[in-house]
Amino acid sequence: MNPDNPFEEAPACLPLCQRFRGFLPVVVDVETGGFDASRHALLEVAAVVIGLDEAGRIYPQSMHAYHVEPFEGAVLDPAALAFTGIDPHHPFRGALPEREALHELFRPIRAAVKAASCKRAILVGHNAAFDLGFLNAAVERSGIKRNPFHPFSTFDTVSLAGLAYGETVLAKAARAAGIAWDNEQAHSAIYDAERTAELFCNIVNRWDAQFRPQAKAVDQS
Repeated sequence: MNPDNPFEEAPACLPLCQRFRGFLPVVVDVETGGFDASRHALLEVAAVVIGLDEAGRIYPQSMHAYHVEPFEGAVLDPAALAFTGIDPHHPFRGALPEREALHELFRPIRAAVKAASCKRAILVGHNAAFDLGFLNAAVERSGIKRNPFHPFSTFDTVSLAGLAYGETVLAKAARAAGIAWDNEQAHSAIYDAERTAELFCNIVNRWDAQFRPQAKAVDQS
């Protein structure tokens, strides 16, 4: 370290199990048949597990995504379907029943939580309460007992991007962060989860590079 400039010191490389209070960030995006998690169908779900590289930077590590069959009695709002462009009954969707889709989604997330020595996953999303609400409702309908996600805590990239870039719309925040954005691909769970994961990693890594060394230098002064 340069004694004349303590801010040149690299941030401490904390393992993921110590970085976010023992939680493993997993970026989730859902596409749905409306806005009411108790009534409207969950149609797509995508999750990006966040990893940590040797330099201590977080990055999108793996993607897991599924098309989901509307649950029995689910309401499908035509306006929501027009917005997402999803045809829930298309024969080539390859959709899984809700319970099966969640089991397949949660399996690699539980493995990642264990591999990182974390205690639980925490959902990262853009308007995260929406995604968590639909996920929790689907878990309850499916009778799944071991939900790997914290039941109510989240990291929301709306707030983080508003702080970092002064933008709260995902497309605008992504562009402000230098992330490519394609309106033609937007509003699919996979695409939005990928861009949200990039945005989350960009903001956290930017914070670490700019402020964590400063905090450490102040603590040691």
